[in-house]
Amino acid sequence: MKHHYLFILCLFFFISCESRQRVQYLQSEKFAKQNMPFSEAVRVGNMLYLSGQVGNIPGEMNVVSGGIGHETRQTMENIKEVLERYGSSMDQVVKCLCMLEDINEWAEMSGEYVKFFPNHKPARSAFAGSGLAIGAKVEIECWATIN
Repeated sequence: MKHHYLFILCLFFFISCESRQRVQYLQSEKFAKQNMPFSEAVRVGNMLYLSGQVGNIPGEMNVVSGGIGHETRQTMENIKEVLERYGSSMDQVVKCLCMLEDINEWAEMSGEYVKFFPNHKPARSAFAGSGLAIGAKVEIECWATIN
């Protein structure tokens, strides 16, 4: 009887260890050199969580000029690049959070945003907030699956 109890206890321990999701904190070499206080992305199981992206040229610390439309386009290009670097794609995005400096620019931001999702529209939230990183007008974070 003791052996059965020990076997069941070991089996339960093995199953619980196997069911835990491995967490990976991801940073490209280029991103790591910027010494930011956050990870570029975090992978948990088959989910990829991207830190917020702004409309900067990768490696530079200022946003592109031209207003909210240009910034949104660059932001989405940055998101696409990070997703692909870590084995995902725009087609695998399931949720986005859009933070705008001025909520009155929501429609113009959305006009550029939707161009990156021709096959489906992920769940999305948006809100206005002042003081976005590096003077950005928009910051977007995304969650995506990985095959």
